[in-house]
This record gives sequence, structure tokens and C-alpha cells, in this order.
Amino acid sequence: MELDLNLLRVFDALLQDGSVTGAAERLHLSIPATSRALGRLRRAMDDPILVRAGRGMAPTPFALRTAPRVRSLLDEASALISADREVSVADLKRTFTLRINDGVAATLVTAVMDAVAAVAPGVVLRFVAEGSESAEALRDGSIDIDIGVVEEPATDIRTAVLYKESVVGIVRADSALSRRPTLAQLCRHPHVSASRRGRARGPLDDALEAVGRQRHVAAVVPTFVVALHLVASSHLIGLVPRRLADMYGATVGVRSFPIPVALPEVEVTMLWHARLDADPAQRWLRDIILGAVS
Repeated sequence: MELDLNLLRVFDALLQDGSVTGAAERLHLSIPATSRALGRLRRAMDDPILVRAGRGMAPTPFALRTAPRVRSLLDEASALISADREVSVADLKRTFTLRINDGVAATLVTAVMDAVAAVAPGVVLRFVAEGSESAEALRDGSIDIDIGVVEEPATDIRTAVLYKESVVGIVRADSALSRRPTLAQLCRHPHVSASRRGRARGPLDDALEAVGRQRHVAAVVPTFVVALHLVASSHLIGLVPRRLADMYGATVGVRSFPIPVALPEVEVTMLWHARLDADPAQRWLRDIILGAVS
């Protein structure tokens, strides 16, 4: 049995929603029609695709392995059909998946959501946390856009720099630490390190080591946002992106200060796969994101 694009769209919707009812609503089909399409998919792929799990449905291992390839095929088909055409964003019904770290998400997501909601109410933005910076998720369609710090992208990955970011120190608003502390003062206080990999050491430690000093890291947390709240309720010093401190510091009860040693700035970059270069909807979303940081 051959698989046409319509069946692949049903497969994609079933994997996204995990139910026939949800897929039917997403595709604007009747539930019986979607159920029949699932039956055709099961016969064509020789796999149950979705199986009963408690009160819901769960995808099979085969379906999970196949889903990224189907999403990639659908994206390529969409780009081919819509090449050189304008997209009507007001009528656009599409879910975009963006991988982004919490420090960037906290300062960027609201602006992007507001800009999208104002012109494209049918668009859903699905933000997922960083787990791996692997480009494979862009290649197979698991994610549409990656936002973060990249070293050297592969040749099939396109990039656009969003902004340059620096790091500042933060302490509780009533901390006795000077507003412009010396290195000695900085090292006398315990620190919290924000690292999703659980690392206590970072660029500040290298800079301190170069001048014969060392800090004490008393806690390691997985995200900058957690570090922000921990500092607000403790005597610890934290290091967070400047934009995050500027936007939320006063609200949560922390103040920021410049680090008295040179630390490298980082470029926050947007990445996408080359196959989506010509996709009008993706181009529109990339323009929205660029506009949100300008």
C-alpha cells in the first residue's frame, strides 16, 4: 500500500496529539475518517502506530523512530509547494517547535509570543528546553528553530545572530556586598553555578585562576532562572545573563553588579536547516524572532 502526503499528515498529527480525536480536530477531519486513516497507516507500515495505555494512547517505538522523518518530509513538501508564494499569516494553522535555553527564553519568549499572537492567532509555538545541541533535531524536523550559543555550525545549518550577551553578578537586594566588588570580596562569598550539565566550574573560575584566586561554589542548579530565585532567598552570589538580570532582578529581589574581571561575551544565535530556507511560514517566524530582539 502506498503512503500519500495526506496519510503522512495524519500520522504526524496522531504522533503530536496522541489520540484520534485530537488528530481529527487538528486536521479538521471527522473522527471516523481519521480512524480509517489510522487503519490504513497500520496496514501500510505494518505497525500499530498507537496502542492503548491506560486511558490514553501511546506511540509504538517504530512510530517514535519514524515521526522525525515524516515531519521532515512534510516540511520539504510544504516548502516545495509554497516556494515563491506569500503566506497568509492570519490564516496560518501550524505548530513550530523551538529549542531554547531558559536564560534566553525568559527574556525573548514573551516578545515573540506577543508579536505572533497579534497577527497569527492560529500559530502554536512549542518551546522545548535544551538537552543536546545536536543538529540532528533540525535535520529530521524534530525542532524547527534552535536558539542558543553555537560554536561552528554544520554546512547544512543556517544561522542568524540575534544579539551579544554578557554575564553579570547578582546578589540579594539587601546584600552587604559592594555594588562594585573587588575580586577579593567576590571570592569571600559562596556562589551558585547555573549549569544544566551540573558543572560547578565556568569561565569565571578560569579568570580567577589566572590571577591566583579561587571561589567557592556552594550550589549547582540546572537553570539561570533557578539561580535567580535561589540568590533572591539566600546569601549566595550568582552569575546570569545581563538581559535576565535587567528584566527580572528587581521583581524577584536581586540586584546586579559588574564582574571585576573580563569574561567573554557570547553570541545568541538562531539556527535552522537549509531545507526550510524557502518556506514562507518559517521565514516569517524567523523575521518575527529577529524583530523581537531589535
